[in-house]
Amino acid sequence: MNVATGNEQVAARGQSKARARSHSKRVWREAFEFYLLLSPWIIGFVLLTAGPMLFSLYLSFTEYDLFSSPKWIGLKNFTYLFTAPPPSSVLWKSLAVTAYFTFLSVPVTIIGSLLLAVLLNTKVRGLSFYRTTFYLPSLAPAFASALLWVWIFNSKFGLANAFLRSIGLPSVQWLTDPNWVIPTFVLMGLWGLGGNTMIIFLAGLQGVPVHLYEAAQIDGANWWDRFWAVTLPQISPTLFFNLVLGIIGSFQVFTSAFLMTNGGPNYSTYFLVLYIYQEAFKSLHMGRGAALAWILFVILMSFTLLQFWLSRRWVYYEGGETK
Repeated sequence: MNVATGNEQVAARGQSKARARSHSKRVWREAFEFYLLLSPWIIGFVLLTAGPMLFSLYLSFTEYDLFSSPKWIGLKNFTYLFTAPPPSSVLWKSLAVTAYFTFLSVPVTIIGSLLLAVLLNTKVRGLSFYRTTFYLPSLAPAFASALLWVWIFNSKFGLANAFLRSIGLPSVQWLTDPNWVIPTFVLMGLWGLGGNTMIIFLAGLQGVPVHLYEAAQIDGANWWDRFWAVTLPQISPTLFFNLVLGIIGSFQVFTSAFLMTNGGPNYSTYFLVLYIYQEAFKSLHMGRGAALAWILFVILMSFTLLQFWLSRRWVYYEGGETK
């Protein structure tokens, strides 16, 4: 009996070790297959994203003009950008212009896209046609859109001033008056209200449970009460997502400013990305351009982290908690 029991225990331990080896081989095989399938993305990320980012960080501490080897100069690029007076450095001016545009454009874009999504979430005949119609302008190439708006806001024969004169109002120097040019760019942004931001809001609205509206209606809530107490809390994660992307996008304005005003008048549209382009590719100060790019990265990262921290106070997630 003792010999038989001992043999059974040895056999059980052998089977246990065999199962452990089999499980270990399976885990290693699954891990190998996982990283093998992921390798194209990893290679692309290292070569096309992480690698260039690290190289640009190195360039930000060098003097480099594309035709000679980078020369290490430490923090001189950053010191120059932050301390040199205009017009040698217009960093503070470009930051002020970008912040002003962000302050005006982001609320207009968020509120306008949300209202448009609410309208396009109602059950009316021809809804698909309306959704397609409002989305189409966002598909227009940036170059073509810029040329169209240059014509519309031309101070002499543009459609905007023609309309103002037709109703007895004076003409406006839309793109040549420093006080009007940023609001003009914000007005141009209305062209894209039916774009991706609206689509994301529309998806969020369609995810709101219908029974919540029914319960609120039974309690006597009107449309504004339902929107404020049901819709906004339920789509707050979508609102937060669009807010983060909106601020990031507002800091990356380039095409319209470059084609329509080239930074003018009087640096009033000298956005930070346009400044990066001018320093890096026009003046061939690649080190300063890289330093500006990293300044932009730090600003956007700081704003994003701040928004994530503040989101815990107002973003509602399923389960009744804010995070």
